[in-house]
Amino acid sequence: MKIAIAQLNFKIAAFEDNFCRIRKAVDQARDLGVDLVVFSELATTGYPPCDLLECGDFIEQNLEQLDRIAALSDDRLAIIVGFVDRNPSEEGKALYNAAALCFEGGVTGRYHKSLLPTYDVFDEARYFEPGGKAQPLELNGIPIGITICEDAWTDPDLWERRLYSRDPVCELVSAGARLLINISASPFSLGKDEKRRAVVSHAAAEHGVAYVYVNQVGANDELVFDGHSLVCNDVGEIVSRARDFEEDLLVVDCSLDDEKSVTEAVSENPMGYVSVCEEEAAFRALVLGLKDYLGKTGFEHVLLGLSGGIDSALTAAVAVEAVGADRVCAVAMPTRYSSDGSLNDATKLAENLGIEMLAIPIDPIFQSFLDTMEPSFQGMQPGVTEENIQARVRGTVLMALSNKKGGLLLATGNKSELAVGYCTLYGDMCGGLAVIGDVPKTLVYRISKWLNRDQEVIPTEIITKAPSAELRPDQTDQDSLPEYDLLDAVVEAYVEQHLSVEEMIGNGLSEQVVRAVVHLIDANEHKRRQAPPAIRITTKAFGLGRRFPIVADYRALHRE
Repeated sequence: MKIAIAQLNFKIAAFEDNFCRIRKAVDQARDLGVDLVVFSELATTGYPPCDLLECGDFIEQNLEQLDRIAALSDDRLAIIVGFVDRNPSEEGKALYNAAALCFEGGVTGRYHKSLLPTYDVFDEARYFEPGGKAQPLELNGIPIGITICEDAWTDPDLWERRLYSRDPVCELVSAGARLLINISASPFSLGKDEKRRAVVSHAAAEHGVAYVYVNQVGANDELVFDGHSLVCNDVGEIVSRARDFEEDLLVVDCSLDDEKSVTEAVSENPMGYVSVCEEEAAFRALVLGLKDYLGKTGFEHVLLGLSGGIDSALTAAVAVEAVGADRVCAVAMPTRYSSDGSLNDATKLAENLGIEMLAIPIDPIFQSFLDTMEPSFQGMQPGVTEENIQARVRGTVLMALSNKKGGLLLATGNKSELAVGYCTLYGDMCGGLAVIGDVPKTLVYRISKWLNRDQEVIPTEIITKAPSAELRPDQTDQDSLPEYDLLDAVVEAYVEQHLSVEEMIGNGLSEQVVRAVVHLIDANEHKRRQAPPAIRITTKAFGLGRRFPIVADYRALHRE
């Protein structure tokens, strides 16, 4: 059996565009003499559709899409595709997350996803009813065990604590499946590719059958899907792997024994290119996230404030890679506290990247604010308020340019600053997308150095100088924050690993730093709730996947 793995980039609810992509892949597979072409989870709708699933017309168009896809099959070419199925029962949720086996122009079998994740960015139990006991679907006499994404992530040998009592993969093998196929929409996070390969490889070896894993690629909202589809033979060896962060079509030839069991899978494709280091993977994810956010929302160009600091420098570099230098406009907005070095560094970066840079001094506007507010501020010492006025003037200037020129404003703050509230509401937090809002400051430096591996992209002066908001004389970030390596260690432990204050201290982190940083994280939930969406690259980003109350007694929680 020759199988094609179609790793495609779907836009949510773009039914005609998605169908054209699917039809093109089917035509390519047919020309290659393929017997079965497999598409990803919810390929008819794009993932994640969220509350569009509560719209009746959306479900109906998805079913019409399924009929169109099924009609592409014939007596020689079968198709497996993810879709939304209706639940005919009067009990339970009205929908299933489903896979269809299409053959001879129609749907010949259906599988309903059994395990519905409700952690992090997932909320599938909000919409879907879990499927019943998993049963193989037969194609040309071969029993195929189809699962959908989470169904494959419950192997007791790979997890300290299982979230589910069922294992659909085991159910399918016990029921006679001789080939395993998983269709997924599995979002990217750093290190997840290794876990994904382990899940597929271990199951293939344990059950002695070949395993085909198909993942979505592309980005929708804050989620990036890296693709990285793969095929393992019956001893768990990876025989083919798709490129990450790009569309791809893999073809594998699966050999059958006398009992119709797939015992070998041989790839007709070389191993697709994959990122070789964490810095590269993070950069490519950010580029894809921004590129698709712009392309799928209709924005043709972007603008951003360019301060001469490393955060805006990296954001500009991502933007150029995503959309091209001719579609990026940078704006320098110096005040009385801006150093000549920062403006020079910003200019040099713009020259390196080949982007337009506007210089709009905002000190006159800032002074006008001070003069206007002087009667109301009488008797009060200057401080953070005056610093924030500068940031908000910059935000207003950038939003004015965004409105006038029609480009998307990119926020340039990093995860470390967002975590502790070292940012200004309606100031530097302005923007339609926070490109590096899930990138810790230490990783910002690492990616920037990786970008300079062959030639200088980000000026060395930007990387080596002390970071500063330049909102008061001789200011540096470390006037207000711990060193970033310590800060990021606490942010990772508290936000991503969910460790308590006591556990972090017990792991050797400074009690003073831990308590100070945790207090700042807890106290700034109200800011993050108003922040633009951030491209997710870690296991726990601020946004859709982290839901903490603004109003809570966090001090009591931490026994202070």
